[in-house]
Amino acid sequence: MCDIQGSDTKNSQPKAEGVKTIPVTEAVGTVLAHDITEIKKDEFKGRAFKKGHLIKEEDITHLQRLGKENLFVLNIADDEMHEDEAAYALADALMGEGVKMEGDPKEGKINIIADRDGLLKINKDILTQFNMLGDVMCATLHSNTPVKKGQLVGGTRAIPLVVKKSVVEEAVAIANSVKASEHQSIKDSDPLTLCHSDTSCSGVIEVKELRKLCVGIVITGNEVYYGRIKDAFAPVITKKLQEYGCEIVGIYFAPDDEELIETRLRELVDAGAELLITTGGMSVDPDDVTRFAIRRLGVTDIVYGSAALPGAMFLVAYLQNKSGVSLLRRPAEAGSQESGVRMQNSELRIPNSEPIPILGIPACGMYHKITIFDLILPRALAGEIIGRKELAELGHGGLCLNCKTCSYPVCPFGK
Repeated sequence: MCDIQGSDTKNSQPKAEGVKTIPVTEAVGTVLAHDITEIKKDEFKGRAFKKGHLIKEEDITHLQRLGKENLFVLNIADDEMHEDEAAYALADALMGEGVKMEGDPKEGKINIIADRDGLLKINKDILTQFNMLGDVMCATLHSNTPVKKGQLVGGTRAIPLVVKKSVVEEAVAIANSVKASEHQSIKDSDPLTLCHSDTSCSGVIEVKELRKLCVGIVITGNEVYYGRIKDAFAPVITKKLQEYGCEIVGIYFAPDDEELIETRLRELVDAGAELLITTGGMSVDPDDVTRFAIRRLGVTDIVYGSAALPGAMFLVAYLQNKSGVSLLRRPAEAGSQESGVRMQNSELRIPNSEPIPILGIPACGMYHKITIFDLILPRALAGEIIGRKELAELGHGGLCLNCKTCSYPVCPFGK
């Protein structure tokens, strides 16, 4: 069984443009103009003959076993392009920072893989325009998917065996429009301005590097602070942060007291925290005052409530880093705990004027394995500003099914 992309070998079917047909028995000494795929059920699927292969006498029997009675020989006009050449041009235009091509095209398709660990970002609007052309295509993983270096993130190809150069040129122009607009926006903006989540920073497909931030955590609630119950938040949050290489600069425990929660948050900022996380105190109960304490800090862009379950009472805000410094990350040192405080100190400080994100995690973050926190944390580490629009967009796909066996991120949640 075999497949030839973009054409049909039967004489009763229309041929692709720029192609002429010759009988396989007369093909010895000619150059194959396309890949031929061989499929052996449960054993093998791949390229049996590569484009450019010089047909030999011993190849004829193999080709006939694959059902080939005729072969295509290309007759490419000046205004046309072979699928492999097109694949290179398309991939090069689609790629932004943090991705690369995986080898040569195979059967007309070329894969795009992550060139570093990070967060996959796809400009969905431009990708749709690209695919609307019809004779070219690109398929990707979902945007905002955390990926590892070497992981497949997309694939692109021309659909016909021979494609008009004008179509490829138009596709390349559409893909490159992202890079042109971003170059202008960087030129016109403050270089310290963070990239908003709805703007691709370097291409239709890119992998943003995740910053390994110093993180301060405040765990709120009278029941934990006064020792009535054992805290369950700290190990959960710490594990998730460490998976991204972040350093915990301090874990504070605070009662349901606005002033004390605010004080603890300020102390963590002074200690060099570049990301603040609070847990608990996010519901509408009279004792839940964490979000009010966050507001007292003088934060900007505060948003309470999201379109995700679990995580409806999530909060995100940003605090201007007036200290202008953050800690130089070192291997974590042994911490100590006194008066509800657990600190891990680093000695050196570096300049930093970026806003400090504050993520307020409701109680669901303690007993649900995956919540909105898992969706937003990598985006915050990628330097995105998360606002009302970004939280509202989570509604489509924002329902966790609480599967008995969790397969996140290979699941619909957050997609």
